[in-house]
Amino acid sequence: MIVIGERLNATRPAVARWIAGRDRDGLVGEARRQREAGADYLDVNAGTGCAGEPEALAWMVRSIQEEMDVPLCLDSPDPRAMEAALRAHRGKALVNSVSLERARFDPVVDLVLEHGAAVVALCLDDDGLPRDASETVAKGRRLVGRLLEAGVPAEDVYVDPLVRPIGTDPSAGTAVVEAVRRIRDEFPGVHVLCGLSNISFGLPRRTLLNQALLVAAMAAGLDAVILDPLDRELMALLAAAEAVLGRDRRGLGYVRAYRQGLLGGSTGTGRTHRAT
Repeated sequence: MIVIGERLNATRPAVARWIAGRDRDGLVGEARRQREAGADYLDVNAGTGCAGEPEALAWMVRSIQEEMDVPLCLDSPDPRAMEAALRAHRGKALVNSVSLERARFDPVVDLVLEHGAAVVALCLDDDGLPRDASETVAKGRRLVGRLLEAGVPAEDVYVDPLVRPIGTDPSAGTAVVEAVRRIRDEFPGVHVLCGLSNISFGLPRRTLLNQALLVAAMAAGLDAVILDPLDRELMALLAAAEAVLGRDRRGLGYVRAYRQGLLGGSTGTGRTHRAT
């Protein structure tokens, strides 16, 4: 599972302060904590729509990568900010994101191809959000087709079926799981990604809902996720689900996570119980 840490987002007050004050220590400290907790990529968002976004996002990229060897997920709807961040980025970046919206597709794809980046592909067009799994898959099919035709390799495409809150749509969870399964079946070469915490927006004990969606979506074929890697229970569950779903050869990743102290305390005896 490819884990993308979500915590370096300017919607968080602490991150907004670090960006405004160019507090490199605060920014890098949060980046390091996520990396040590198991994040493969770090999502960086400098605050959309602000006049200084291009310079701020490039500053975030440079500040982190001068201290750490970690690829970044560059999160902005502004092609100018994306271009500045890509020029600052070392190695292969993940661009977040492209969609079928007419004003968005060509500028983002041009940058992806120019810089050899991977890209998050939102199942979204000018008609708005998909209403169900079938519409999600239809939009995803069109978007993946256009990206492949443009020359983006399949392995560089991360299809996002767009998780909606179950607090406003009780079918949102099942729609995402079904969309993940159908996208995985139709496009086995691409990645399927979701922003996990959207499912629980506005509800109590959000981590329980996030955990439930994570396991269900992984069973359907999800192989990349944007989440809070400092949620130790969620990360432990991810490691366990990888093992149970046969995606962790001989449980080596699970054992490694245990030895690194990422699974929390031990409960139970480890004894195998025989049915009677």
